[in-house]
Amino acid sequence: MASSGSEAMVNEMGDLDGDSLRMHREGRPGKIEIIATKPLVTQRDLALAYSPGVAAPCLEIAKNPDTAYDYTAKGNLVAVISNGTAVLGLGDLGALGGKPVMEGKAVLFKRFADVDCIDLEVDTRDVDEFVNCVRYLGPTFGGINLEDIKAPECFIIEQRLRELMDIPIFHDDQHGTAIVSAAGLINALHLTGRNIKDIKMVVNGAGAASIACIELVKAMGLPHDNAILCDTKGVIYQGRTEGMNQWKSAHAVKTKARTLEEAMKGADVFFGLSVKGAVTKEMVQSMAAKPIIFAMANPDPEITPEDVKSVRADAIIATGRSDYANQINNVLGFPYIFRGALDVRARTINEEMKIAAAEALAKLAREDVPDEVDRAYSGRRLRYGSDYVVPVPFDPRLISFVSCAVAQAAMDSGVARKPIPDMAEYRRSLSGRLDPTSHWLQSLFEQVKANPRRIVFAEGEEERTIRAAVMFRDNGYGTPILIGREEQVRETMKTLGINNAAGMEIHNARLSTRNAPYTDMVYKRLQRDGFLHRDVQRMVNQGRNVFGACMVAMGDADGMVTGITRRFPECYGDVKRVIDIEPNKVPIGYSIIVSRQGTVFLADTSINETPTPEQLATIAKQMAKNVRIMGHDPRVAFLSFSNFGSREIERIDRIRKAIRLLDAEEVDFEYDGEMQADMALDYELLRSTYPFCRLTGPANVLVMPGLHSAHISSRLMQSLGGVTVIGPVIDGLQKPVQIVQMGATVSDLVNHAALAAYGALSNGR
Repeated sequence: MASSGSEAMVNEMGDLDGDSLRMHREGRPGKIEIIATKPLVTQRDLALAYSPGVAAPCLEIAKNPDTAYDYTAKGNLVAVISNGTAVLGLGDLGALGGKPVMEGKAVLFKRFADVDCIDLEVDTRDVDEFVNCVRYLGPTFGGINLEDIKAPECFIIEQRLRELMDIPIFHDDQHGTAIVSAAGLINALHLTGRNIKDIKMVVNGAGAASIACIELVKAMGLPHDNAILCDTKGVIYQGRTEGMNQWKSAHAVKTKARTLEEAMKGADVFFGLSVKGAVTKEMVQSMAAKPIIFAMANPDPEITPEDVKSVRADAIIATGRSDYANQINNVLGFPYIFRGALDVRARTINEEMKIAAAEALAKLAREDVPDEVDRAYSGRRLRYGSDYVVPVPFDPRLISFVSCAVAQAAMDSGVARKPIPDMAEYRRSLSGRLDPTSHWLQSLFEQVKANPRRIVFAEGEEERTIRAAVMFRDNGYGTPILIGREEQVRETMKTLGINNAAGMEIHNARLSTRNAPYTDMVYKRLQRDGFLHRDVQRMVNQGRNVFGACMVAMGDADGMVTGITRRFPECYGDVKRVIDIEPNKVPIGYSIIVSRQGTVFLADTSINETPTPEQLATIAKQMAKNVRIMGHDPRVAFLSFSNFGSREIERIDRIRKAIRLLDAEEVDFEYDGEMQADMALDYELLRSTYPFCRLTGPANVLVMPGLHSAHISSRLMQSLGGVTVIGPVIDGLQKPVQIVQMGATVSDLVNHAALAAYGALSNGR
């Protein structure tokens, strides 16, 4: 029976499930869309893309099928295919029930490895029907990622499709887990001085992932008789008949052990892919010295790391959870494995490629960890050792390490159709495929989570603000402080279905005991600007932005976010009355524009109406520092409506003077101007037209000549779509305050609150 719309809305406010439902539903439903990669505007464009021009590539492909990789998207296109019989930990939800997960997998392919991906849900539980459906899709895709198909059908489906198709077929639930856990095992064995040929291993669970794990570890050198596989009925031993199938039978061994408890005695390694609580402290205590325990059941492991450590301080532990060290996460594998396989046009993903991926992951964990990765996981020291045997998911080096290893293994094993002639150049090209901004943002959120801060949400009675404050709290970013009348705030929370106000504060500016010191502080700042003491008192009592800024200025809060009920200039005016400008800086609001082509930074889009040459030069220096923190090499272009002196007017002279000021300082970043926006972003056009230009690539920092052009540009891009606009982000104040646009979403508010918290963290507050 279908639920009503009102029932579907129940409990959607202020919790993870509700926020997820809202995110999937709002705007364009779902998480993916198709975007054309060629211009399709003029009649000529259409004639080339479709009839009659499209006949030419069709005829070429008919003559030589391999040219499909040259003339179509096949070479970078993967299908994520499922029948929904084993969706996450939710069981058999059916094909349609699993679609959000498959869309999510498609997003991960694009986010982590720039692989285009389409999800296909096949509505059948019959193996023959499923295989016959998928086998004929080979001409469309460069690879097939099978997902969330229950065992044992998944084994049959993958095996038959690999026999029938000449493109990579990869069941991630099996091999992804196996590869990442094998990488961790390689390093755990290294740290404990063991050889894989000598260890005793126990694997609990006999599903798809468990079978794949034991098979891969055996392929890496573990003797058959040294591994004991267990299922719900106990040890899989030679001669057992109950609950057996051909995949379990392949791993049956001669042993007297009949239970997991008996199998664990003296074991060196335990892999768990079963259920919460399957392993006891007594079992762990019975293992060999320096036991290796990978308890990978989700969402809760077979035994918690705390319980393991309570009886075996010498253990190396991994789980599937992100809140513990050594997370066995499939996202470390599948995007990069397919990236490497696609780039050499592999016919399959074989054992050699899987082992190469595992060894590359293990090698990466032994490398020195870059500062930006350390920052992303602050609170943990990411150095090779018992708490760091596999890399973390947001390490930007994964794509070059794993994809190169997979591509090389494909070439060495003879399954590559298109060998890569220059692996060094290939490695460099992989590093350039992904924009570092996303990594920096993830780093920011992780640092804030590890070092939570007290952040003022100035418009505390607003519905969006309250929802954002709850999300901020629930994400672990810190304590939200809502400014407003307590009875009104609580009434709105009740209306939204938010009953838990723990971990949040509500401050009424009019009733606060801090009014007197706040008033004195602001009056001291404004008394020579025509303000009487009573004017300032009224301002503090009634102005939530002023009150919130006072909390930050006097150390009662770490940062502040505001803006959804008043225009930016009014909010900034309130803040400026309370908080000083940082020495040797210009207060600016810059926007981060994230597009398919990369990230571009616009400054100043919010504060300075007509910057002086000195301000323009300072803005360039501030932005160069900011984008370096985000992982970019700054290339600054001073924008105008002319290129290098083609128009002589006073407005352009400001830009030329700014260039001369930077020349005199000999700064350590690239810059040039004045230039038009198309020149700044199209490096080939710039280089061919103005070969003397100092930039060595397309500009990624655009210093705008004035507020009018900057504001118009950022709003225009935001409204036209196709890009993500973050900002304006305020820089240059002594205390961290962020001001969102009036139409900001709940997510925008949370992001800017996190930016404020990050600002407080960066300044040591």
